[in-house]
Amino acid sequence: MPQLPSVDIACPYCGEVITLVVDDSAGDQRYIEDCHVCCKPIEVRVSVDDDGVVEIDAWGQDEA
Repeated sequence: MPQLPSVDIACPYCGEVITLVVDDSAGDQRYIEDCHVCCKPIEVRVSVDDDGVVEIDAWGQDEA
């Protein structure tokens, strides 16, 4: 079974680097993940192109 991809991002609130595990088999997604350090909500957008390349965007809810 292939391993799910992961990406390191900096929390938009506290600046700590956290690792997100991405389920790329679900296609394009948008969800909220709490920072593992400060517990504030981070909006995450996962985009998967036709070649299977995954792109992650993450921002704080106050940046919308």
